[in-house]
Amino acid sequence: MRWGTRRFCLVVAALCLLAASPALAVQPDEVLPNAGMEARARALSAELRCMVCQNQSIDDSDAALAKDLRVLVRQRLLAGDSDAQVLDYLVARYGQFVLLRPRLETQTLVLWGMPIVLLLAGGTALVLSRRRARDASAAPLSSSEEAAVAQVLDRLEQETGRI
Repeated sequence: MRWGTRRFCLVVAALCLLAASPALAVQPDEVLPNAGMEARARALSAELRCMVCQNQSIDDSDAALAKDLRVLVRQRLLAGDSDAQVLDYLVARYGQFVLLRPRLETQTLVLWGMPIVLLLAGGTALVLSRRRARDASAAPLSSSEEAAVAQVLDRLEQETGRI
């Protein structure tokens, strides 16, 4: 491998590694001066979904809406809201979808219960299919089935000269 090709491969690998690393999107102008409040804001931001990216927290998203939500979280904290009050405010405004881990409520029972239902259904299907396979393989052949198999084997032996 030539040096130019090797160098190109190294640059591409380095760029891939940099692209894969998480980039925190919190801008310096958003950071609160109080370290304790900023830690609370970061913890809350990690629990909130970016409505644009949908599978990223607002702390990791560069979207304008995520920035607005980060600023809103910090404003609510500065206004004296507790963490629960901030989350309740955002859920009231945007719905359960804003939470990366939705709360267990009557509206989200299907969301939380579906994995259990699917696991039970899959396990039941597996047990039933194994039971059917075991029952089918354990059943002896009837005399007419044995005669049919013997007839097929005789025909094959005559055609090929062997079984």
